[in-house]
Amino acid sequence: MTKILTYDCTLRDGEQSEGIALSLEDKLRIVERLDAFGVDFIEGGYPASNPKDIAFFQRVQELPLSHARIAAFGSTCKKGVAPEDDQGLADLMGSGAPVVTIVGKTWDEQVTRALQTTLDENLRMVRESVAYLKAQGRIVVFDAEHFFDGYKANAAYALACVRAASEAGADSVDLCETNGGALPHEVEEIVRAVAEALPAQQLGIHCHNDSGCAVANTLAAVRAGATQVQGTVNGYGERVGNADLLTIVADLELKMDRTCVGEENLRQLTGVSQFVAETCNMSVPNHHPYTGASAFAHKGGLHASAIARFPEAYEHARPESVGNAQRMLVSELAGKASLVAKAASLGIDLASCPDKTQDILDDIKRREACGYSYEVADGSLALLLQRHLGAYRPHFTLESFRVIVDDHEDTGALAKDAMSEATIKIHVGNQRFVATGEGAGPVGALDNALRMAITAFYPELADIELVDYKVRILDENVGTDAITRVVITTRDKHGSWGTVGVSENIIEASWNALVDSVEYGLTRMLVPAS
Repeated sequence: MTKILTYDCTLRDGEQSEGIALSLEDKLRIVERLDAFGVDFIEGGYPASNPKDIAFFQRVQELPLSHARIAAFGSTCKKGVAPEDDQGLADLMGSGAPVVTIVGKTWDEQVTRALQTTLDENLRMVRESVAYLKAQGRIVVFDAEHFFDGYKANAAYALACVRAASEAGADSVDLCETNGGALPHEVEEIVRAVAEALPAQQLGIHCHNDSGCAVANTLAAVRAGATQVQGTVNGYGERVGNADLLTIVADLELKMDRTCVGEENLRQLTGVSQFVAETCNMSVPNHHPYTGASAFAHKGGLHASAIARFPEAYEHARPESVGNAQRMLVSELAGKASLVAKAASLGIDLASCPDKTQDILDDIKRREACGYSYEVADGSLALLLQRHLGAYRPHFTLESFRVIVDDHEDTGALAKDAMSEATIKIHVGNQRFVATGEGAGPVGALDNALRMAITAFYPELADIELVDYKVRILDENVGTDAITRVVITTRDKHGSWGTVGVSENIIEASWNALVDSVEYGLTRMLVPAS
């Protein structure tokens, strides 16, 4: 298998994504994880652009990396300045990074309009900068900025730029599809032309996703001869993002007979995606290729039935090969096979209860017609199945609850001082309790009151934590009479689960979802009902 080198830009291009701001410790943790995954090069950023990046290049040298090499990013020397006198190149050298990546112009109009210099001077800047850095003992990557636009505008000059870098000793010439507007057939054609013009030169590819083609363009470049791929984890980047390096790696490994990180490391793919997303305070989109929660999720009944006998029909790759897992979703579209498979994943055997399966399926469909959705509510679904099978034993029962919102200061739309108070009357076994709890919102108040009432009986509740709360208004055209669906996400030390509540009253919907979250949490811990 042909080896394709991987070059990660998450710490530079990825951090330019709206909503992402990485601390120094964040960047170092990502480096360690990408190194363990088997990435070949990790771009750390501009070594002198800000104090954080200066500190990064100092601290990263202390990490015991087993594989990856750190790259410092900069640009060619300035016009009219010799490389040895250029502060930017001096900063690159001062970073201590073994790899230096410099960006240079290859589009003639960029040279004359952006740099405001001559075409010959730009060639000098490229040639002398690469030669100088090579003479200092660095591995040099030349990023040919706007190469594809430049090639389409003036192929001869664009080729002259990359030839100058190549002849000066660049270890890799990486062609940058900077504005993300090229299509795969264009990229393949142009990369092949460069490969023919520079047959001995290692070529790389750096794509942006503005036209939705970044991954496809990268794969097209590899077909045409590129042996180094640049990208970011999860496709983070400015505007609509960069090529997703993880999707590229999976495609190359599983579909194009190339090797990047190897079969064993490839199983880390989903974990790496989730780790970096969490570190960036983001979430992996459910529908993200390979690593999303829905990447191998099956909802249609016919699909689920076929999956059991012929998974290749609806799964283009084995979920476990990328560290993901097959999921069966239960909805109004589900069939018996979907329900049986989903129940099995929850530890419930429906296969031995065929007479119950259709009744449960009919109940689910009736509930979904009323606004319930069990796709992200495994906890509520498990309790529903247990009720139908006669296995459900409630840990407590509600007599009544009341919620009061208390706002002492009239600050209008800017009010942030309102507090909620919830009083619940509840039964545990043959004992009755009344408890009052406070919280910033009604759900928090109800949660606190419930815990005050039952924690003495169920101390395991201390390990159960409410972590997310989502509200969706259904049939919003009917105004205040609209149905409200509440989804609560809860976790313990073993994992997380979702529960759902539906009502015309948002507080009642919230209470129902909250009760399910606690009941399922205690059930999965095998806590017996009092």
